[in-house]
Amino acid sequence: MSLTLSKKAQAVKPSSTLAITAKAKELKSNGIDVVGFGAGEPDFNTPKNVCQAAVKAIETGFTKYTPASGTNELKAAISKKFRDFNNLEYAPNQIVVSNGGKHALSNIFDVILNPGDEVIIPSPYWLSYPEMVKLSDGVPVFITGTKENGYKITAKQLEDAITDKTKAFILNSPSNPTGMVYTKKELEAIAQVIVKHDIYCVADEMYEYLTYDGQKHISIASLGEEIYKRTITCSGLSKSYAMTGWRIGYTGSSVEIAKLMGAVQSHATSNPNSIAQFASVEALMGPQDTVTEMKAEYVKRRDYMYDRVSKMPHVDVIKPQGAFYLFIDVEEAVNMSYKGEKLGSAAKLATALLDDYAVAVIPCADFGFPNHIRLSYAINIEQIGKGLDRIEKFLLELK
Repeated sequence: MSLTLSKKAQAVKPSSTLAITAKAKELKSNGIDVVGFGAGEPDFNTPKNVCQAAVKAIETGFTKYTPASGTNELKAAISKKFRDFNNLEYAPNQIVVSNGGKHALSNIFDVILNPGDEVIIPSPYWLSYPEMVKLSDGVPVFITGTKENGYKITAKQLEDAITDKTKAFILNSPSNPTGMVYTKKELEAIAQVIVKHDIYCVADEMYEYLTYDGQKHISIASLGEEIYKRTITCSGLSKSYAMTGWRIGYTGSSVEIAKLMGAVQSHATSNPNSIAQFASVEALMGPQDTVTEMKAEYVKRRDYMYDRVSKMPHVDVIKPQGAFYLFIDVEEAVNMSYKGEKLGSAAKLATALLDDYAVAVIPCADFGFPNHIRLSYAINIEQIGKGLDRIEKFLLELK
């Protein structure tokens, strides 16, 4: 008997982000002073009131199964947040609470895609999007944003990419990895194309609270009834509330889609963690002071990091408007030599930085831009300074 494994599973690329972060942690455990600019995880503790709510959940026995798609209390809190922050009306029966934002997106693709359906993904993109689409039997189709346009795609590019197989378009604003934010005018033009061709818009708004310099986050679904009907809005508490490990994501969609996602989730994972759900109500409904404080700190870090990197040799960078990443063009650097050999790729550059300078950065081939790297400023300013000193020293070594 010959046992074979799933071809679909074998085709999945492991996350390079998590792989580099794991290697950096291993070096740290061996006593090496590594500065990690890798994973997109806030270094702040979860707000105290949220932690206290979780303790209360445990002490009062809120540790049992909940409805598969989330508790009524959390759905009501999310519904209010959608109304107050996003200018969107999603009733509780249009909301599905999942085990993190990734799970929410997986649910979406499982529900809307049939084998061979195409999903248009703007590049640069979060590296998990294409893998998720493929796992749900879809076909990722890429359109590339230019640096001159802040790495954002245009409505015309979207229109030109649509075929009779197109099922959905992924919109990520603020963006991971670029930190750029789509304007209302840009979103209106994109919405017109989506409505015209009657496709879905998967709006990943995980970084919605983290916009800077007066930039306003706008949910594309808020721009009219027709785009609202075609949009599945996805977000979560990981980034804005420093709750990465709590694993709470959520979606707002049509009742029909929400019902299907709830059914899929009921068989895949059952309900999200009951304690995390209880705490998430407090996060959304309680004081927001810590969210504001964290955002202010990100602004300081971004400004410091951007100012320093923009003055470094052999690299180019644009100032991010949101999230907590710097997307750096290293094309000139990778065409130079280090220790007598041409680097040739951002991946080799990242390896040299980690091995010789104890700095972990993310090479962005898996984000669709092989000559770029991503640096996260979700680490404290002292670590940022130390890491940038090392990167600058490395760049000065290139010939």
